[in-house]
Amino acid sequence: MRKSLLYTALVLAALAAVSCAKKRDDSTVRIGEYGSLTGSEATFGNSNHEGLVLAIEEANAAGGVNGKKIQVLTVDDAGKPEEAVVGVTKIINQDQVHVVIGEVASSRSLAAAPICQKNKVPMITPSSTNPKVTEVGDYIFRMCFIDPFQGKVMADFAMDTLKAKTAAIFRDQKSDYSMGLADAFIQRFTERGGQVVIDQSFASGDIDFKNQLTSIRDKKPAVVFAPGYYTEVGLIARQSRELGLNVPLLGGDGWTSSKLFEIGGKALEGCYFSNHYATDTKEPKAVAFLDKYKARWGHEPDSLAGLGYDAGWAFVEAAKRAKSLDGPDLKDAIAQTKDFPGVTGTITLGPDRNAVKSAVVLKITGGKAVYVATVKP
Repeated sequence: MRKSLLYTALVLAALAAVSCAKKRDDSTVRIGEYGSLTGSEATFGNSNHEGLVLAIEEANAAGGVNGKKIQVLTVDDAGKPEEAVVGVTKIINQDQVHVVIGEVASSRSLAAAPICQKNKVPMITPSSTNPKVTEVGDYIFRMCFIDPFQGKVMADFAMDTLKAKTAAIFRDQKSDYSMGLADAFIQRFTERGGQVVIDQSFASGDIDFKNQLTSIRDKKPAVVFAPGYYTEVGLIARQSRELGLNVPLLGGDGWTSSKLFEIGGKALEGCYFSNHYATDTKEPKAVAFLDKYKARWGHEPDSLAGLGYDAGWAFVEAAKRAKSLDGPDLKDAIAQTKDFPGVTGTITLGPDRNAVKSAVVLKITGGKAVYVATVKP
């Protein structure tokens, strides 16, 4: 069976299975989490998991949800959409979760969201930025800004701060996230009079980008917008410099990982990316989170950990307000989230169930991502 047919069969089987789920036990509040705990994007899933666990540990210490303890039940999708389908079916059917939190990546969120929508189990993605995710239905929410905003931020930054008049695009054709961000950047950049001189693509898992980068170099762009994930971006940066392509690379929150610096090294110096918050922030709530996270996990959190933490606490506060733990009541309570004081910024969910919040732009310098600017929606 071809992969596409197998994937379709898995989705259909999953949708059929959730319709037969047994009555849920409400003596505890169960959060089902799915993410890439292994695979090429494992730092994404583990960061989100650690942030979520920290939030729920704090919530339980403060009395849980109206006296009920909260459990986190986690499945590893290994970064594969088909595994996300299987994992979410399990936590809904067998574990009878009240809410699903995940995924980090848009492609996996798009795979699993229909299952949550079909079974009327709210899903909160901490960081999937593709607009199509919440368009799946009224049970699907997100804690982050969306690609059109993120693409606009980086296009404006390229023109206003870097004074770029020309740009090249280097996108991952297998990633809904990367394709959406690239489209948003192009629209904004060209609307403002900029010129996209070349639009090249690669595929997740590629390790040799020299042919495309040579073509980009020969077009002499002022910047290269490369909205991929950290595994490929680190290699792209190194190979760009080896070929003499020394203009700034720009990207989005998919760059967020300590592994980016391990892979890309000095080749990343002078590059910029948009993100959800900066680890060198002076915001008191975020500083307190940084301290608690380091005490709990022994290392510094990235923005995906912060978003996992915010998703956990936002759900807890919504569950406290909800009339019951039934899906429709939880859905309504989550939708009413307004001025939630998250560590990644103040979060209000709009009528489209997307978070209205600011983004930050970070510059890579000295092997670290350093705060440059905040951009409001």
